[in-house]
Amino acid sequence: MGLALYTAKSTASGGRQGTTKTADGSMELSLSLPKGLGGSEQAGTTNPEQLFSLGYAACFDSALQLVAGKEKKKITSSVTAEVSIEKQLKGFGLSVKLIAEMEGVTQTEAEDLMHKAHAVCPYSRAIEGNVTVKKKAIAK
Repeated sequence: MGLALYTAKSTASGGRQGTTKTADGSMELSLSLPKGLGGSEQAGTTNPEQLFSLGYAACFDSALQLVAGKEKKKITSSVTAEVSIEKQLKGFGLSVKLIAEMEGVTQTEAEDLMHKAHAVCPYSRAIEGNVTVKKKAIAK
């Protein structure tokens, strides 16, 4: 383990039907089980997969900007992270599809940046070998 530069702290209670909140009070969210998992999916609530997809999309977009900057490429980008929960041999697991749209580069450059961002993104590195991640780069 390395030296922690920043630590986010959150607490959840009540599982998928409960609440989650950050220690600093900046967010408090109600949770409900999605209909696809047999729940009632209440309006105005979220779930762990949505929260993971938010964080992953933001982190990956930041990684794209980092690698593009190192290569002296100026891009405008947006990243969509689709996080799925799926039944696996040993319980449940996740799969991810990352779609990165980039302006300012060719399709080949966009695919190269996507590959390089995946190698440095902390979320990608954390789940490497445990979660299937499909990547799609789109040059605009």
